[in-house]
Amino acid sequence: MERMKKILASESFRSILAAVLCALAGIFLGFLVLCLINAENAPKAMSTILKNFMYYKKPKMQSYYLGMTLVKSVPLILCALSVLFAYKSGLFNIGVGGQYCIGIGFSLLCALQWNLPWYACVLMATFAAAFWGALAGVFKAFFNVNEVIACIMLNWISLYLVNVMMQKETFMDLSKSETFHISSKSPSSILPTLGLDRLFSNNQYVSIAIPLTIVIAVLIWVLLNKTTFGYELRATGLNKNAAKYAGMKEKMNIVATMAIAGALGGLAASFFYLTDIQPWKTSASVPGMGFSGIAVAFLGGLNPIGAIVAGFFIEHITLGGSYIDMRYYNPQIADLISSIIIYMCAFVLFFKYLLSKISSKKEASK
Repeated sequence: MERMKKILASESFRSILAAVLCALAGIFLGFLVLCLINAENAPKAMSTILKNFMYYKKPKMQSYYLGMTLVKSVPLILCALSVLFAYKSGLFNIGVGGQYCIGIGFSLLCALQWNLPWYACVLMATFAAAFWGALAGVFKAFFNVNEVIACIMLNWISLYLVNVMMQKETFMDLSKSETFHISSKSPSSILPTLGLDRLFSNNQYVSIAIPLTIVIAVLIWVLLNKTTFGYELRATGLNKNAAKYAGMKEKMNIVATMAIAGALGGLAASFFYLTDIQPWKTSASVPGMGFSGIAVAFLGGLNPIGAIVAGFFIEHITLGGSYIDMRYYNPQIADLISSIIIYMCAFVLFFKYLLSKISSKKEASK
């Protein structure tokens, strides 16, 4: 009994329970929306969303589309890691969308223009995005510019910069306003599968990006919780004046935090676009992947391992929405339902607070 009480009172349990409650609340609200539009087919539609790849009856098809879910979860998880890394260090990296955008630009530039091998493309994209993140850190550390404002401005600059970079006939089909497939220009730039594709019914998009993402999440956890450098970053985030008094280089720590967060955004872009799963299209808006990463980070309890589970869940329901029978619903209903569930995931800290209050009242009443 005592052991059960300790589990219920633990911070980890509350984080997990809060995340589950958020997900269930989002699913319930999404179901209500489906009922308002077409009540008769709402149960079947919600069941389809939750099934995702299990929608197919053949095991090979299920395996193939499970692979697709994993592939599309990778950038979401890495963007979430970018957000939570900065947040744990006292900064709010709302600029991960821009850093992701820079990562896309340099990944495709290195692949389609310079025909570099995949590892060079990944490194270039990572360093470019790290530099972009560091810019926001410099504004914060040396000019006292709020990182949220700096990141928002850099988001739009990155979008237009990448749009301009891509406007070349050598690697963009200008008639379609989208880049050529990497396989047609530089096959060596595509991420290797190392046989992982065969595990998912020869899905050529399943690559080493999936295991590498898990490794990176573990490394981020170790860095933040088990190293002196991670302690200094978190201490600077809590109180930069106290960190300075303790002899820490508080300004460089802020820049380093944003640089690492930016690097994770660049990795997210390269790990996705270097699978050649889709081209870059000239866009008028910053990629939504960065903003979705914020919800995933909080749904995962601001824990790197939790971000893996949360990222897979969000992508699972997002792709599941694409299988809804469009005879009864507008094609945009899938995005609407996914958005509702993602939006509810942002309330994870609120649910965690409520659980803490309930637990405190129970302890006080004894």
